[in-house]
Amino acid sequence: MSLSASCEPAAQKRTLSSLLAGRVVKRPRQEDAVQLQEAALQLLEQQLDLQGLLREAGTTHLDNIFHSQNGEQKQAGSEGATSATAGSLLACELRRRASQLGVPAAALSVKMALERLKEITGSEEEEDQRRGLLASSQRVQLGLLLESCRELLSQGALCPKLLWQEYRRDQRLPNLEVVYQLHSYNILTLKSIIESDEEARLWLVSGLKALCGWTPPQGDEEAARVQQEVLSAVVGVLVESGFELSTEPAAAARRASPLCRSALDDMLFWLLDTVEKSPAPRSAAEAAELWIQTFGASLCGTSLCGTSLCGASASGETLQRFYTHTLTQTLTHKPRLTVSDAIALQKEWTFAKANRLLTSLFRQLAVVFGVEQLLCHLQRVLETHEVNWRHVLCFLSTLLVYNPGAQRSLSELLSRLLSSAFEGYDLESMITAFLLARQGALEGPAIFPSYSSWFKMSFGGGSGYHASSKKSLVFLLKFLSDLVPFEPPQYLKVHILQPPYVRVKHRSLLMEYVSLAKTRLADLKESVEDMGLYEDVSAAGGASMQPQCQAVQDVEKAVSLFESTGRISATVMEASIFRRPYFLSRFLPALLTARTLPVKADARMSFIEALKKADKIPAAQYSSYVESCQKQRQQDGAAVCLDTNDEPLEVLKMQLQEFTELLVEGNEGEMSAQLSRLSHTLSVIFPGRPDEPIERTVIELHTSGPPAPELHVKAVGVILRSFCQCVLDTSRAKPPNKQSLWASMFVGALLGNTQLLSGLVHRLWDLFHNQAASLSSAHLLGLAALVVQLHAGVPRGPLVRLVPPTLPEPVGVAEALSSALVCRTRADMLFCVRLCVAAVCYGICRGESLPPQQQQDYIPHSLYKKLLYLVPRLSPDARGTPLAAGGPIGDQREETPPGLWSSVTDANGTWRKTAWHLWRHPAFRRLEPAPAYQLSVSEWLAVELQVLRREDALSDPERQEYQLWACWELYLSRPEQQGGCGGDTRMLCAHLLGAVMDQQLSSLEKPHHTGTCLPDILTRLQELVYDVEVSVLSSSSPSLCDFLLESVRQRCSSSSPSSSSSAAPSISSELSLQHTLTAWNRVLLALPAVLLVKVASEGGGASLQCDALIEHVNQHQRKACSPAGLLSCHLTSHLLRGLLGAAARCARPGEEVNNAWSQISRRCPLLLVSTAHWWERVCPVLASLWRRRCDGEQLPERLQLLSGVQHWACSLEKEPSSPPPPGADALLLAASLHRALGGGAWGGGEQRFTAALDALQPESSTLHRQVLVFLLFLCVQDHLASLLYPQEQSRRGASALCSDLLLALADSPDWLLVFQSHDRGVYQPVAMLASDEWTRLMPWAFYSLLLQQSAEPLLQQSAEPLQRAASCPGFIGTAVLCYLGLLQLHLEGPAQQMEPSLVLIRAKQLLLRAIAQTPPTALSSSRLRQLESQCADLDPEVAAALSMHLDPHSLSPEMDFL
Repeated sequence: MSLSASCEPAAQKRTLSSLLAGRVVKRPRQEDAVQLQEAALQLLEQQLDLQGLLREAGTTHLDNIFHSQNGEQKQAGSEGATSATAGSLLACELRRRASQLGVPAAALSVKMALERLKEITGSEEEEDQRRGLLASSQRVQLGLLLESCRELLSQGALCPKLLWQEYRRDQRLPNLEVVYQLHSYNILTLKSIIESDEEARLWLVSGLKALCGWTPPQGDEEAARVQQEVLSAVVGVLVESGFELSTEPAAAARRASPLCRSALDDMLFWLLDTVEKSPAPRSAAEAAELWIQTFGASLCGTSLCGTSLCGASASGETLQRFYTHTLTQTLTHKPRLTVSDAIALQKEWTFAKANRLLTSLFRQLAVVFGVEQLLCHLQRVLETHEVNWRHVLCFLSTLLVYNPGAQRSLSELLSRLLSSAFEGYDLESMITAFLLARQGALEGPAIFPSYSSWFKMSFGGGSGYHASSKKSLVFLLKFLSDLVPFEPPQYLKVHILQPPYVRVKHRSLLMEYVSLAKTRLADLKESVEDMGLYEDVSAAGGASMQPQCQAVQDVEKAVSLFESTGRISATVMEASIFRRPYFLSRFLPALLTARTLPVKADARMSFIEALKKADKIPAAQYSSYVESCQKQRQQDGAAVCLDTNDEPLEVLKMQLQEFTELLVEGNEGEMSAQLSRLSHTLSVIFPGRPDEPIERTVIELHTSGPPAPELHVKAVGVILRSFCQCVLDTSRAKPPNKQSLWASMFVGALLGNTQLLSGLVHRLWDLFHNQAASLSSAHLLGLAALVVQLHAGVPRGPLVRLVPPTLPEPVGVAEALSSALVCRTRADMLFCVRLCVAAVCYGICRGESLPPQQQQDYIPHSLYKKLLYLVPRLSPDARGTPLAAGGPIGDQREETPPGLWSSVTDANGTWRKTAWHLWRHPAFRRLEPAPAYQLSVSEWLAVELQVLRREDALSDPERQEYQLWACWELYLSRPEQQGGCGGDTRMLCAHLLGAVMDQQLSSLEKPHHTGTCLPDILTRLQELVYDVEVSVLSSSSPSLCDFLLESVRQRCSSSSPSSSSSAAPSISSELSLQHTLTAWNRVLLALPAVLLVKVASEGGGASLQCDALIEHVNQHQRKACSPAGLLSCHLTSHLLRGLLGAAARCARPGEEVNNAWSQISRRCPLLLVSTAHWWERVCPVLASLWRRRCDGEQLPERLQLLSGVQHWACSLEKEPSSPPPPGADALLLAASLHRALGGGAWGGGEQRFTAALDALQPESSTLHRQVLVFLLFLCVQDHLASLLYPQEQSRRGASALCSDLLLALADSPDWLLVFQSHDRGVYQPVAMLASDEWTRLMPWAFYSLLLQQSAEPLLQQSAEPLQRAASCPGFIGTAVLCYLGLLQLHLEGPAQQMEPSLVLIRAKQLLLRAIAQTPPTALSSSRLRQLESQCADLDPEVAAALSMHLDPHSLSPEMDFL
């Protein structure tokens, strides 16, 4: 710009064009550009600082840290280019400067990097050395530096090894985070550092300890994350390098492996030393806990999944080797304790008392192994190392507690140890087994059987490990004797009271040990008599329990066993004899504690009465107990009469009124204070124990119990009225989701007082169940909200158990109260649907703003299910609206909770309108897929079967329409996962069958309600059965007969005791089975009879298959016969009609019936005998049916034979010589004779009967003999019935008939087969004629017949009958077995109608007399030995009599040498 122009006034301005025109454009010359470049380079060289260049190289990266995530993709290319350019420039400059200085470029780059590193970390060096972590700003700068170093490394301008050497020259203990960052940026891997640094173990262990002991500042999440990352990375590299099976031959790799192992071992020993410090400092414990956590998710969970830990990825096998090594080191760490120390201190090493760090370590080490692997490794360690017994036993406890399946594995290990111990007489295996078994027992019976049970199972029987030889026994007793000086007293008591099995000849050896153990107990001032009846060493962790406390536990256990079995346990009976001091001084005083006796006898009262009847309670002690209970009742009665003045009640009313006012004002702070004052007032009215710990309690809800005290009833009423008023007041202004948490606070104050909550629950039950008609809409709304709030407080509130129990276990308050909402009548249904609609609406609105899972806390699933049942039932429109989340819901999809709540609180609305709104509400629909909110078909049937038809809200046609919709449209097509049948009609049929049988069973047990919907559901079952049968006939589907009988078999199997059990079934199981079969028979008679016989198509033709029917009768029906051995007439007729109806489907029906009846005659004696018994009644029915089905034909030949046999039986008196019809079985003939005799066709005359017996001489024909034997069995059944039920007149003559038959058959051994349990030969059908219970009573019948109900036995009337019976082959064997059976009956329970002692005495006298008169040749030697062994335990006198009179050796001493 020219000078003149510059001198112009400022006001004059030139235009842009004039300015541009005034400039002279000069073209640059090439020489000028070169000179300019050289000048710039010279200036840079003069001012260049490599440290500054390092900083500038990282500046762009520092800026990149703050780039947003969205901008990363846009700038990825430019960043990469910038980074590469910066690294290239930096590398070039370093090389240029190194060439000028005459040093290698790598050395210069290392020098510059270390100077920069020192600059970053030097300001806080001391603190860094102590804690091992950098500050956040330092960490960012270090990252930028290492990024630049990585670029230099990629350019070949940096030597990592030289970098580490120079760094270690300056740093005595390297910073662990710096090492980690070098590793993570892949500049120097930790593995290479360890291989090259001989002192790595020293600084690694020191750094790890310091890092574990450092606590991040509160809220500094980044520091905590980096701390965990550093530890995980270091441990991962150490594990991989130390335990990977490397194939590298390099010396560095071989040197690194033991170094890594040593570092890990040092950390483990530091951890274990911390554990041993009791108690360890908090900081040390936290540091050890952090190190243990490093073994868990960070190491195992990541490495096993195949991902790497900052470059270290250890395989699964490597981890297993590491964990195995660590576990071994832990179990063998400082093995200072001896075996004797372990025996004495073992009770202090249980899981509950063990150091939490030690158990956490064991949990982490065991995570990758199975239980079997861990126990096998434990066994190897015990066999090959000196161990730390404390660690070993704590490890076993941890394994048992956290692994439910470890009990079986430990039992197998103990078995192997004991087997090994007794095979080689190995003391180490022996002591190991005992210590491990005791440790398991110390953890409680839920974890492992008690020590007494294990000791008894291992050594208490003749098959024990020690019972094989005297040497084994001596080994065991010597071992136990050596333990005596160190044994805790509980184990000594177990060995004394439950000693090992010892043969009689070695009894002295056991007594020596018992004497030694008793002496030791006396030194310890412990008494064997103070040990409880059911004492478990593990119950108190091995510590001695006070005798009084143990007696209380014994009483509770004995009462519980009595309640479940109905009998006094053998332990109590033995204690009353063999441990009488404890029984009288401890057990009875604990049992006979004074209390207020209930009106209805409970289990404890029944148990006391049973002991009194057994003469186990002294009369004076019992009288004192009764008087004390009477005094207690009077005291309780006086205590109930509380001071019912209105002062506390008035205070409660006033406080509740103030709370209502505060609620309207919305003052939450004052509301909380008022609730606190309210809680104090309630604690005065409902006094409790203020020091009682807050725990999950169970409230007993007595549905028919006595009323509560008047003051409590009034207080509960005031609380309920106030809560309802509060709900109304708040609902006028806001919906529940817009209100404060006042309701939760209110209910929380109630949950803290168990006595108050109990009264509240009782009152609500009474209102819902008995006073529903008196509740208004306002009451319903308030009480519904209260139930919802109580349901929401379930996690912190008590559970409720109904009394009498109608639910299997304690439940929440809402579910317990929902059981009061029955749906039997129209009034019940209307009240229930109104209450449930209000409750569910309140719950939906209350939880509207909460997450879905928390919303369910405010919607009781039991009330929701009742709506699923009632709304479609009472509102047909709802049946066409499917419940499916996200389905079409019409205009209600956008309905808001306030709109739903307004329909509830609308005074002009109806329950139908509100229910319809709720039914279509999205929140209501979203709950239905949840399993807890699904109404299954079985639940629907259970409720529907409770409805009373006469008081139903639906008419008969409406109910039929509803049930058809529910069965065919709702549940048949619904998937199984949602409670339906998945389109399977057989499954729906099974559900209906099960529900009908359950209803039949409940009507048998509790016949309270009649006129239910059972006929309707039975009709639905018949419709389904018909539908299934039609589908079977039109397709190749499985037969419905098999399906029905299999369903019943499963029900009977669940009701009957296990067949494998040798013990006699309990009375409860017998009654349950009989009730089940009775219910099934009722259903069976309502189903088409033809369904019970299977028709199979074979070779183009149809044939009958009766196998399933025969098996059903033999296995199940015979167990429910009344009278025994005889089906009812209706059932017999039904089965036969089914047989004929199914045969009519075949091409040759008569031939099929004959073949089927032949099978029944051979394999189903119960149906054969029943048919013969009821033939006169069923014959006309069958003949009419057959004529209709077969065009007027006569019954098939096999059935016509029944009429001929009946005619023969009735005419036998007049025509004694008439032969029986040809083709008739002996059992059929006997059944016909038995029927003719029982029906009075013979006139009942004794002489006529004798004449008829003369016509059937047993010696004249085998058939006659078999008929008489079968007839004897049938008469014996009648005789047993007369003994069991003497009030029945029809069977009183059975004993006389049996006597006549015995006299007629006395010379034949066949009659003895009737009383045998096995090997009956041709008389085997009698085994399938009676139930197992009646078969067990046959020994009683045997001797009662021989004794003939008189003072003198039958066989003593004259010498001839006795001689005839005794000489009969097999008599003495049968008599001995029947006596043993009678003795067993006496041990299980007293015989009826006769003193058991008298029965046994007379039977034993008869047996001994018969043995004395029996020749020695009557029994073979093997049979005699068998009988002697069977009698030896139950009655040695009988065994001695057999040996004395029937053993040839005892009669001929000179033959002893044989």
